[in-house]
Amino acid sequence: MSHSSYPSNRPASPTIPVIPSVWRRILDSDLFYSFIRKPVIVVSAILVIVLVSLAFLAPWIAPHTPFDAASLNLMDGFTPPATANEFTGNTYLLGTDSQGRDVLSAIMYGARISLIVGFASVAFAAILGIGLGLLAGYRGGWVDGLIMRIADVQLSFPAILVALLIFGIFKGVLPPQVQQDAAIYVLIISIGLSDWVQYARTVRSSTLAEKNKEYVQAARLFGVPAPLILLRHILPNVMGPVLVIGTIGLALAIILESTLSFLGVGIPPTQPSLGTLIRVGQDFLFSGEWWITLFPALTLLVLALSVNLLGDWLRDALNPRLR
Repeated sequence: MSHSSYPSNRPASPTIPVIPSVWRRILDSDLFYSFIRKPVIVVSAILVIVLVSLAFLAPWIAPHTPFDAASLNLMDGFTPPATANEFTGNTYLLGTDSQGRDVLSAIMYGARISLIVGFASVAFAAILGIGLGLLAGYRGGWVDGLIMRIADVQLSFPAILVALLIFGIFKGVLPPQVQQDAAIYVLIISIGLSDWVQYARTVRSSTLAEKNKEYVQAARLFGVPAPLILLRHILPNVMGPVLVIGTIGLALAIILESTLSFLGVGIPPTQPSLGTLIRVGQDFLFSGEWWITLFPALTLLVLALSVNLLGDWLRDALNPRLR
């Protein structure tokens, strides 16, 4: 009898569990399953990724530098899309404007400004709204009443009027020599201050529900300071609705920035956004140069609609009642 036929008395080695990678957990999640089941949302996500990539990579991949006066040729002005210019022979995919600027390059640079203003204003509004919402919900009393009454008053006015008022106040306070350089920062603050209410009200409602739960009461008994309780315990549990509001708010912020720039009170012409390009192009809309305003308007429409669709899907996907 061979030696291998005797039973072994050694204990079996324990099985080491295999921890799935982060990508595997994402692919196996319900959120990703809901995402791939909706072709409209997949297309929207692809469009957002493409537009954001083109915008932020504009200095490296744009065919031309549209706002460098030394590189412009007035003879290229009003060149129709995909048509050779009769004087220079140059061809531009989306045509040129009155100064010979490539419309495609101008859109890429303009979308870059619009996205920067949109992301920054949403971040500013979220930080302000989350902080005030946590404070109102946790402290209660007159602090809660004061913050919520200010929010109620602001909600009675359209966001664009609030942004126009704040923008006008900043422009009146700042010296004229720095107004143009500070225009983008003033616009970010104006849009952020006009949009913090949604975050504050949502976070306050969630904080009121969370602060009476056992884990918050236990932290209080152990003497954990209130700011630490808010940041480490309550804040992570109220961020779900904030992500949804932020996604939808990004589309609204981009539209609001474009509206203000279209009205001439936003980004200066030296740093044009999509709204500024649409405003400049409308002067030539009825004279035959339709492409100068049409393509920036379509870019704004596709970008805002795609982000808004993603926000609506995220709201439904994170809502447990709809699962």
